[in-house]
Amino acid sequence: MVTIEALTPALIVWVAIVMLFSGFVQGALGLGFPTIATPLIALVSDIRTAVVMVLLPCIVTVLVSTIRSGFLRPALAEFWMMPFYMLLGAALGTRLFILYPQFPYALLLAGVILVYLNLDRLGRTEWKLLRKHKRAFGVLFGMTAGISEGTANVAAPPLIVYYLALNVQPTILVQALNICFLTGKSTQFATLASAGGIGAAQWVMTLPLAAVAAAGGWYGIRIRDRIDAPTYRLWLRRALFAIAVILIAQYAHGFIASNAS
Repeated sequence: MVTIEALTPALIVWVAIVMLFSGFVQGALGLGFPTIATPLIALVSDIRTAVVMVLLPCIVTVLVSTIRSGFLRPALAEFWMMPFYMLLGAALGTRLFILYPQFPYALLLAGVILVYLNLDRLGRTEWKLLRKHKRAFGVLFGMTAGISEGTANVAAPPLIVYYLALNVQPTILVQALNICFLTGKSTQFATLASAGGIGAAQWVMTLPLAAVAAAGGWYGIRIRDRIDAPTYRLWLRRALFAIAVILIAQYAHGFIASNAS
């Protein structure tokens, strides 16, 4: 495994391609950057290096999406509280991960996603109670997203389920996701920068990758602007399925690796 400083030209090309593709997916769907980029970069580095490489490009891409997508004010007016619920959930999730590190959190999340998608296929996701008490359910889903972030490093699925259940329009949904992701990733960056033992030079080295990711994100947003709401919701459901598959694959890989050692 290699660090940022030891990347060969071939590996730099691979990382750049991963950043471009992850940025495109983030721009087109409003989610997915760390879920795609982290495991693909971890294939050629250690997980700590992958997290460092992904973090600033992810923040920059989400910022581009926030600025480019519009409708930020109505999203903040409706869902400003969700990032705070996420922070509370992340604190709880991190504590759970510390206490029970061997629990298959990623596998549990993948199972929940697949159950939801099956319910959706059967037409059982018209939750009138959730719409009637959306503030109370916002606390539940926001904290669940934070717990998911703290344990499985994936926050998007509970948020998507919540926003889809409310029939939020795509333009508002993307910005609602953006404000959550910006809060979460900025907090993660502040924590790593202040206490993670990562030097400024390492962060600076990821800035060109951030530019590549932002370019992919910009093009992805142009694609998203051309699709209608039903198509976008279909893409979100497919993204949820892809996330579930990735989580299962990550768990299987870790399980095999731990048994082999």
